[in-house]
Amino acid sequence: MCRDCFLNDVMDRVRSEVKRFSMFSSNDRLMIAASGGKDSYVLLDIVLKLHDPSKVGVVSIVEGIEGYNRAEDLMKVRTLAHAAGVDLIVLSLKDYVGLSLTELVDLSFVNGVNLSPCTFCGVLRRKAINEIARDLGFTRVLTAHNLDDEAQTAVLNILRGDLFRLVQTLPNGPMLSDLFVRKVKPLRRVYEEEVAVYAYLIGYEFQTSDCPYLRYYPSLRARVREFLYRLERERPGVLLKLMDRIDALMSSYVHVYSDYPQLPRCAKCGEPTAYGREYCMACELLTAVGVKDPKYSRGNYLRL
Repeated sequence: MCRDCFLNDVMDRVRSEVKRFSMFSSNDRLMIAASGGKDSYVLLDIVLKLHDPSKVGVVSIVEGIEGYNRAEDLMKVRTLAHAAGVDLIVLSLKDYVGLSLTELVDLSFVNGVNLSPCTFCGVLRRKAINEIARDLGFTRVLTAHNLDDEAQTAVLNILRGDLFRLVQTLPNGPMLSDLFVRKVKPLRRVYEEEVAVYAYLIGYEFQTSDCPYLRYYPSLRARVREFLYRLERERPGVLLKLMDRIDALMSSYVHVYSDYPQLPRCAKCGEPTAYGREYCMACELLTAVGVKDPKYSRGNYLRL
């Protein structure tokens, strides 16, 4: 494809996926969760072409990882957002819970908590983004997960035998708490390599360093990622076929879980937690590393 045909093809696939699952309508206020990387930059570029910019916001959670500075990437997102009149909201984990991710990981070693840094990062980021979006009246949270990400998540949930989480990966999956803002993934049918090409074609300057924890603390996801990459090289298109099959199978289970009662609320922070659990995962993690009474200061964000 030529440049314009490629960009239009990606745009058409995203538009088709949004329509197929009714991810959002013209009336929705969209909060884009941005890391500052190529995926979130591409998502923002596409959404600004599909939706009214006055109904779009961007939020980024800065983890605070020693030796890993994402400020330059966030400036790229900020430049793109500001050109369309869209605010960038930034909240650091340090301001949110009083500890940076590096400090949380160090405490986890001291207290013998055998969990990947990605667990702390993912749980706290998701919680903060949902709370900020809800507080500010946004009706959808958009994340930049691509096809590779979604296929990895599907395989992980299959390996864990977690049908509930498999169903929840659907864009129209069950909403089991009024405190959740619906989360959707418009890039879920676009390969990561295609996202990278799109980013390059629209002028994105790539960062050369990755999160150090991915290198020093390889997770099960990292192993699944390498396995799926090998399959894709041997049988191009296998990830698309996998997700088509997962979507078809899981769609028949959505109504089953939609009848479930509202999730209980955490006894510490009042946010949703899993059935049969007194505390949410975020509060459990912070308590495990020695934070006896977790506090969440989501109002400490900066509007840039």
